[in-house]
Amino acid sequence: MEARPHAVVIGSGFGGLAAAVRLGARGYRVTILEKLDAPGGRASVHRQDGFTFDAGPTIVTAPFLFEELWRLCGREMSDDVELRPMRPFYRIRFHDGATLDYSDDPVAMRAEIARFSPKDVDGFERFMRMSDEIRRIGFDRLGDEPFSSPLDMARIAGELLRLQGYRSVYGLVSRYFSDERLRTAFSFHPLLIGGNPFRASAIYCLITSLEKRWGVHYAMGGTGRLVEGLANLVRGQGGELRCNCEVAEILVENGAATGVRLASGETISARIVVSNADAAWTYRHLLPAVARRRWSDGKIERSRYSMGLFLWYFGTRRRYDEVAHHTILLGPRYRGLLRDIFDRKQLAQDFSLYLHRPSATDPSVAPLGCDAFYVLSPVPNLAGGQDWPAIAEDYRRAIAAALEQSILPGLSSQIVTQRIATPIDFRERLLAFRGAAFSLEPTLTQSAWFRPHNASEDIRNLFLVGAGTHPGAGLPGVLSSARILDKVAPDASIFA
Repeated sequence: MEARPHAVVIGSGFGGLAAAVRLGARGYRVTILEKLDAPGGRASVHRQDGFTFDAGPTIVTAPFLFEELWRLCGREMSDDVELRPMRPFYRIRFHDGATLDYSDDPVAMRAEIARFSPKDVDGFERFMRMSDEIRRIGFDRLGDEPFSSPLDMARIAGELLRLQGYRSVYGLVSRYFSDERLRTAFSFHPLLIGGNPFRASAIYCLITSLEKRWGVHYAMGGTGRLVEGLANLVRGQGGELRCNCEVAEILVENGAATGVRLASGETISARIVVSNADAAWTYRHLLPAVARRRWSDGKIERSRYSMGLFLWYFGTRRRYDEVAHHTILLGPRYRGLLRDIFDRKQLAQDFSLYLHRPSATDPSVAPLGCDAFYVLSPVPNLAGGQDWPAIAEDYRRAIAAALEQSILPGLSSQIVTQRIATPIDFRERLLAFRGAAFSLEPTLTQSAWFRPHNASEDIRNLFLVGAGTHPGAGLPGVLSSARILDKVAPDASIFA
């Protein structure tokens, strides 16, 4: 085991875990270094008072990307993790109280569209065909292709034009739907990966097709079960996962990564280093300025970052069985609210919310007769300067009041446990630059070649995986970034 070339992976989010499995399958001895006391990163788990709360990702799309990792280890994912398909995917509740159940059932979806705008049924069919075509190019063909040269962008320029990638997601959706509520329902998806639907390239319309093609799933027991399963695969390959080990510096000699130095002072040598830490944080804080050319401090500071998130986890002593597993509650404004969040960086008094109720599907995450929830509100990242310690409780109370008035009657008297997370937690706990929940904002000029490359442009033998590199955030994107390692990282055999 010790004779195998050593690879160090910084961070045990899904990108780091997937990278470790792939490197182990290619002959490396892998050590994962995790700052927190348990693996998972953004996908860690909070357990308190008998409740289990997924800290971050709650849905699984493109499950074949997970299944592939298990098969690299000669196993089947279904032996360790049960994925339960969601129907509907989401229940979208508009500010006027109307609801739309969003699913992959074409008959049901046509009926749902017709309830809002009969004349938009044909537009829905045409939009889904367009989304399918974008997904075939943008995800199936290019999702795990490295973009290491400007020529790679030049080669897809024609496809980008044909698929109207120069439009925004909202702009493309609006060509197919006339009803404003339907335009919102079919354009919100970039928010799932940290993008503004009014600015994210229409290429991200592929998410709609991705969900339809492979479904939306929930991991029974919570997303943490996937984290545990992958960590066990790494250990089964002879890899090591060390928690409470924060990396302070990536060691560089003659322009190449040679290992890491921990905050404790310990140094660990490696043939290659893979960073699943936030990409901006990696370049800004883990590498010396003299070792960087493209990702200078100035470029990092000038780049655009995703919004932040306010998360409230809570358990109730009663069940709300009329509430769906996934609910999106839209506020009175759409474009204006997103402008406040992304551009003005100001905290608005209104909000749109994502409510996760896993106990609707999985009773194991809450005590008998209780419900587990988390509610997510997009907010400005820390560039907005909000004093979260001072305002967090008032903001939580405003969200609680909105939920109580809409779909969770009597909520304030039913809460038995709770906790919150703000953009400060993302910065301090997860080392996310500016507390951005999804790293770099996914705009056209910050996608593909324009993102930090999977094989570092500045440092040899340094590789990046996770939300901040190509192809971007979301579980399919993060897992695909690890897939790209098979094409850009050397085989262990060359070090023999």
